[in-house]
Amino acid sequence: MDRKNKIALFEGKKIRRIWDTKSEKWYFSVIDIIAILTEQNNYQTARKYWNKLSGRLKKEGSESVTKCHRVKLEATDGKKYLTDTADVETLFRLIQSIPSKKAEPIKIWLAKVGYERIQEISDPEKALDRSREYWKKMGRSEKWIQQRMMGQEIRNKLTDYWQEHRVSKEKEYAILTNIIHQEWSDFSVESHKQLKGLKTQNLRDHMTDAELVFTALAELSTRQIAETIQSKGLEENKIPAKKGGRIAKNARLELEQKTGKKVVTGQNYLPDKNKLFPS
Repeated sequence: MDRKNKIALFEGKKIRRIWDTKSEKWYFSVIDIIAILTEQNNYQTARKYWNKLSGRLKKEGSESVTKCHRVKLEATDGKKYLTDTADVETLFRLIQSIPSKKAEPIKIWLAKVGYERIQEISDPEKALDRSREYWKKMGRSEKWIQQRMMGQEIRNKLTDYWQEHRVSKEKEYAILTNIIHQEWSDFSVESHKQLKGLKTQNLRDHMTDAELVFTALAELSTRQIAETIQSKGLEENKIPAKKGGRIAKNARLELEQKTGKKVVTGQNYLPDKNKLFPS
């Protein structure tokens, strides 16, 4: 089952959730919801509350507990543990069993974040509009936004190819991405982030116009070469990754020779004193 972990925020509090592509539903961490409803900052206290509540509901014959799914979610220590999750409909029923002044606000919030994703599936343009608005609020120019969105579309087509040709999402996507990036830029993804002073931030959200263009060229070239030779699996796809990256590298070197300016820089969009170039 294809699932993707994500963090959502309710009044500044983190709620872990996971998207199930088969059922096309968000599943939220039950304990995270309970922690908010009971206004508990201690995870263990919230877990004990849930254990008692689930036990009582089982005795009462409630189906809500049986509709919870245990999946691995990342904890504060960085490790993944099996955690009870539930969809919005099930959570609504569970919330009715918990006396809390946060009950109605969190119901409204759950309905909103669940519905937004459903909208984006039926109308992908809504997801694009959401991204565009986010970047606008972050002060990006229209030109930058266009290049970022173009690059994302090229990236999506590449990962679609990988998915259809026996490349696993987790580690192997990262390995191939790093090969492409290293080839065109002479920097690994991590060293490029370090050059820009980034930690948890998305590297592409802090690229210059030129860096976005060359990243897109490298990934476009990689996909077209992979399609031509019909590479399958990690090892075979390393070949087009290197060749695609090298095409972009040659173009980068030629541009740098003509302009006397480096394409890969430490410029970023970090706020305040860390901000190295205007948005």
